[in-house]
Amino acid sequence: MADLQKFRYRLRAAVSKYFEAPVAGILARVGFNATRATLAGVALACGAGYFAATGQFWQAGVLNALGSVFDMLDGAIARKQGIVSKRGALLDSTVDRVAEAAVLGGLAWWYSGIAGYDRVAALLAFVAFAGSMMVSYVRARAEGLGYKGTSGFLTRPERVVIMTVCLLIGRPEPALWILAVGTPLSAAHRFWAEWRAMGQNAQK
Repeated sequence: MADLQKFRYRLRAAVSKYFEAPVAGILARVGFNATRATLAGVALACGAGYFAATGQFWQAGVLNALGSVFDMLDGAIARKQGIVSKRGALLDSTVDRVAEAAVLGGLAWWYSGIAGYDRVAALLAFVAFAGSMMVSYVRARAEGLGYKGTSGFLTRPERVVIMTVCLLIGRPEPALWILAVGTPLSAAHRFWAEWRAMGQNAQK
């Protein structure tokens, strides 16, 4: 897992240097602020949820990809404009959860009736959403207690990529299986890592 963390950090640094920073600089210069980027991202994700709910998967994938780009850029824009704030961080974290709920909720709706009622797929969408929320919750709670809470896998960027790719090819079922199985395991791994860290600190 340590190697996975290092790879994730290196990839994140490269994306930030070669994509986020240049694009955020352009958007900041034309007056596009972080709040607008955040709201644009969640609006696109809600659009993706609508298309997913109506079985138009590749359209959902396109909007989900565009929404994730804006979600990626909002923090960089705030830093460029020197307006990083706790309120902005709260808004960003909240709409991230809304964005995931929109897409997974749309798929649950599709598989709950319009597609002929696929009980397994609808259940997978629910479990994937619950697992995704737990991954984020464990980190938030750990950070509130003074720990990082960043260990594990299937964090939000990985979840977005998996779902977007499967939507673009018109096959969301593999994404639902991966997320439904992987996110609870990721949450459990993250919980255990922080639990052990707290125990080790308590013994010092």
